Amino acid sequence: MKPAETIELAQMDAHIKVRIKEIGGEAVLFDVPMREYTTFQTGGNAQAMYRARDLEGLRNMVTFLVGEGIAYFLIGRGSNLLVRDEGFDGVAIILDGSLASIEAITGVEPSVQAGAGLAVRTLVDFCTERGLAGVEFMAGIPGTLGGAVVMNAGSWGQEIGDIVREITVLTMGGTVERRDGNSLTYKYRGLDLSLGDIIVGAKLSLGLDDPVAIRGRVRSYLNRRKERFPLDMPSAGSVFKNPEGDSAGRLIEAAGLKETVIGGAMISPKHANFIVNTGTSSASDIVALMDLARRKVKEMFNIQLVPEIKVVGKQ
Repeated sequence: MKPAETIELAQMDAHIKVRIKEIGGEAVLFDVPMREYTTFQTGGNAQAMYRARDLEGLRNMVTFLVGEGIAYFLIGRGSNLLVRDEGFDGVAIILDGSLASIEAITGVEPSVQAGAGLAVRTLVDFCTERGLAGVEFMAGIPGTLGGAVVMNAGSWGQEIGDIVREITVLTMGGTVERRDGNSLTYKYRGLDLSLGDIIVGAKLSLGLDDPVAIRGRVRSYLNRRKERFPLDMPSAGSVFKNPEGDSAGRLIEAAGLKETVIGGAMISPKHANFIVNTGTSSASDIVALMDLARRKVKEMFNIQLVPEIKVVGKQ
């Protein structure tokens, strides 16, 4: 879905909290610290969190929130996300249960059908064990399948949009739509969706190969990620999209910003397009480093860096 700020319309009063609890039951929590649910391990509280375990429950919740003008956003596995220190006035949603399931479809054209809440790591492991080839390049990418599809996640010259055969979407209007992969408009680190759309499932086209060979490719990709990226410290992955024909990390490093520290946040000495939490970072520290990187790169190279991570919450 689109960034939550674009649909934040109303405050959550006591009546709305009661109704949210009635709809979601034990799957609803209030005043939730987002540092416990994001890979940055920092940020303010969300007014409410809902762990959706099936499509009907999610539909009921979203229909109510839209009707009341209450903002919502998908957490995924908390990667690629920063919640501001002031918190988020609305509902953070996690897809779980049947919305995080997976099944293999064998035949002439093998594929998998999976819920959007499925962890990418689980997807890669599932396919590897069954000799289903095509998702190895995603090994080590944090997050969920839904987030990967929304962001057209990719690495090593491959993107998930290339293997998406179909997606299932819950719209703001409460309808469930299946959309053929050929009808989707992908772009670099993005997919064109209507405001408020939630991807709830996807079918991926795959091939067949020896599980041992697939496992070898997965291991190779994981080792390459460990060599290049600071995976030993809390981060949200690549902070900025790569400009066409260039690398955000190269530009930030060339601007002399590698290892720059603001508060508890640091531009990684291992890869300049990663901002890491050294242990005491606030969300504001991370935003300040992002602003600094954009300003310096613009001044020196006349290139405007575009964030890849989503920043949500009150300012």
